[in-house]
Amino acid sequence: MKDLLAVAMLLSIYGLLSASFFVAMDAVDVAFTEASVGAGISTLLMLVAISMTGRAEHPSRHKPLLALAVVIVTGSLLIYGTLDMPYFGSAEAPIHQHIAPRYINDSMQEIGVPNIVTSVLASYRAFDTFGEVVVIFTAGMGVLALLSVVRRSPVDIAKIVLFNDAMHERHLILRIVTKIMIPFILLFAFYVQFHGDFGPGGGFQAGVIFASAIFVYTMLFGMNTARRVINQSFIQVLAAIGVLLYGCVGVVSLFNGKKFFDYSALAIDPVAGQHLGILFIELGVGLTVASVMVIIFFNFAGRNETPRNSDKQDL
Repeated sequence: MKDLLAVAMLLSIYGLLSASFFVAMDAVDVAFTEASVGAGISTLLMLVAISMTGRAEHPSRHKPLLALAVVIVTGSLLIYGTLDMPYFGSAEAPIHQHIAPRYINDSMQEIGVPNIVTSVLASYRAFDTFGEVVVIFTAGMGVLALLSVVRRSPVDIAKIVLFNDAMHERHLILRIVTKIMIPFILLFAFYVQFHGDFGPGGGFQAGVIFASAIFVYTMLFGMNTARRVINQSFIQVLAAIGVLLYGCVGVVSLFNGKKFFDYSALAIDPVAGQHLGILFIELGVGLTVASVMVIIFFNFAGRNETPRNSDKQDL
């Protein structure tokens, strides 16, 4: 167990160092994502997995040879597809000859957003980002469908009770410090959400930061307390609302005679329309990402619970 904790801490340190490297390379938005996901969410999820892992491994006779074959074939096709790609860092690559100069030179006039990364993700390739949000939503619903039906024996339930109750009852100092820090984490998440046009950040980073505050609260105060504070049905609806909000922006553009995700249809001034469209879709991204992270965490950490056991603990 101590070795697993050391691995979790090393991975967290590695994520933090990677974020520092990205900052040194002037890729601040990528550094932001690495810090929030690599050093933040990943570490918290690993700590949850460690707390729920037994000391002995259950023997398994399952041999997924078919899955292994599918992975090998898919990986081979992906490697084969990279053979036609330009060499890494080549100045003759099409992206450096045509795409990047267009974004750097014209994005401020066309989009009016100082952060070029936000212009690219939320405007130039908004349809692609919409696909990413749909994938995140689908992943959350998949986890919800798979883990919500898993039930364990009373012996396994005792492990999750230990995870829920032991930590938040023994560490009073951590609970007090967490109560002080969580409001600031949430406030920073809102800042990242609504300031992504002018600085590093956006819906993806803000959603992960917001969810991490809920994770910390759950780990320190117990799963039962967190379930009473955070309504799971509301979180699921919120994830769908985020995707719907993003898609509705494109539908409104179509109804106004413009192309899908052409934000100039949202206002008389095209630049003002760009700002308004980016605001709405980033809000949709933030809602979906935060909600899906919470769904995955609660279903993963609480997968050993049974309705009867949960009700007794709540009473």
